[in-house]
Amino acid sequence: MIDTNDIEKLAKVFSKQLPEGLSNMKGELEKNFKVVLQQQFSNFDLLTREEFGTQSAVLARTREKLNMLEKSIKELTTVKK
Repeated sequence: MIDTNDIEKLAKVFSKQLPEGLSNMKGELEKNFKVVLQQQFSNFDLLTREEFGTQSAVLARTREKLNMLEKSIKELTTVKK
């Protein structure tokens, strides 16, 4: 999931882009930006860097085991010939 600090920073960036006439509503709009951003990011199936790293390590181990099994199968089929 995306860090709430990043969402707050993004909401502030959006609120700073508002025209001067809406300055009295900036606080309320910033809150609304945060809510909308959190909802939209939660709709995405995102991983944290830590989760991605864990899954990458699992995939690397799985590939290594697959390569070993393929090598073993190749050796076994070569011996039978």
